[in-house]
Amino acid sequence: MKEENFLKYVLRLLPIAYMAAIWIMSSLPSNHFVELPDSEIDHFIKESLHLIEFAILYVLLVLAFLTRERGFSARLNVLCAVIAGLYGLTDEIHQSFYTYRSASWFDLVKDVTGISVCFYFIRGALFKGRFVRLGKVLGFVRKF
Repeated sequence: MKEENFLKYVLRLLPIAYMAAIWIMSSLPSNHFVELPDSEIDHFIKESLHLIEFAILYVLLVLAFLTRERGFSARLNVLCAVIAGLYGLTDEIHQSFYTYRSASWFDLVKDVTGISVCFYFIRGALFKGRFVRLGKVLGFVRKF
């Protein structure tokens, strides 16, 4: 198998693996992996992760769809953002079933905010002619 084909399939599988990791981690207590000595800082950092957790999922979805033979359209870009947002909603619902986890609308707002920021930059790079360096990186992924 060519190296390009291998990378293409890795990029296509990454969102699925990442979604599985989110699901598993949401099933565990928030201090399962790490707990900082200062509980306020620990809480602040873990709450801040909502801003990037689903933004990463959105970016991974974009990268996966960029490897398709067909082009990557503005509609597909929106679909990636919607999928990431809906998975954020699903994650909040999932967490509500565990007594040691919490689910809140505010967490969902943070998830969507992170997705929206990345959406702004990716849309600008791919469809608006802005953020040239990011556009070059995304264009490199398109060549797989």
